[in-house]
Amino acid sequence: MPKSVKSLPPTGLGTAVTRSAALALVAILAGSVLAGPALAAPDKAAIFGIELNDPGVVGGRKARPDEARRLALVTEELRKALTASNAVEVVDVAPQAAEIAKQAPLFKCEGCAATIAKTLGADLAVNGFVEKGSNQIFNLYVLISDAASGKVVRAGQVVIRADTDDTWAHAMRWVVKNRLLAEPLPNRS
Repeated sequence: MPKSVKSLPPTGLGTAVTRSAALALVAILAGSVLAGPALAAPDKAAIFGIELNDPGVVGGRKARPDEARRLALVTEELRKALTASNAVEVVDVAPQAAEIAKQAPLFKCEGCAATIAKTLGADLAVNGFVEKGSNQIFNLYVLISDAASGKVVRAGQVVIRADTDDTWAHAMRWVVKNRLLAEPLPNRS
C-alpha cells in the first residue's frame, strides 16, 4: 500500500462510519429485495356454486337437503381459500342468477360459466361439481377458466371417501392448495 494512503484503524470513528455505511447499504438492499416488483392486483373471479352430478340417475336430480348443505359448505370453503391466498378478488354472481339457473348445471354447459363471468366483469370463472360414486365415495372437481377465452387455466380433482362435512371441506381445501394454487395463476408472479 502506498505510504500516502492510510488504512482506517480497526476501532474508533472509522469503524463506526464503515459500520453505518454498511448497515445503510444492507437496509437499502433488503428494502429493494423485500419490495421486489409490485404485485398485480388479484384477478377478479366469478365463483359459482359447486353442483351435484349423480350419474346413477338418468337426467340428473336435485341435491337432497344434506347434499345441498354440503355443496354450499364446499363452495364457501372454495371462496375462503381463494381469497385468503390473495389469489383472486371475488365478483358477486347474484346479478346473473337467472342466467346461471337457465344454464345449470354449469359443468355441462360447454363454457357458459366463462361467458357469464365475462358478463360480470370477471377475469376468471371458477366452477365445479361433486360426482356421486356411492353413498360414501364422491369425486370433487374444480375448474378455473379464463373468462375472455373460456380456456381452462387450472383444474383439480380429489376423491372424498366419507360423507361428512369435515371430509368435504378438507377435500376442497386440499384441491385449492395442492392443485389450483400449487403454482401462481397465469399472469401473476
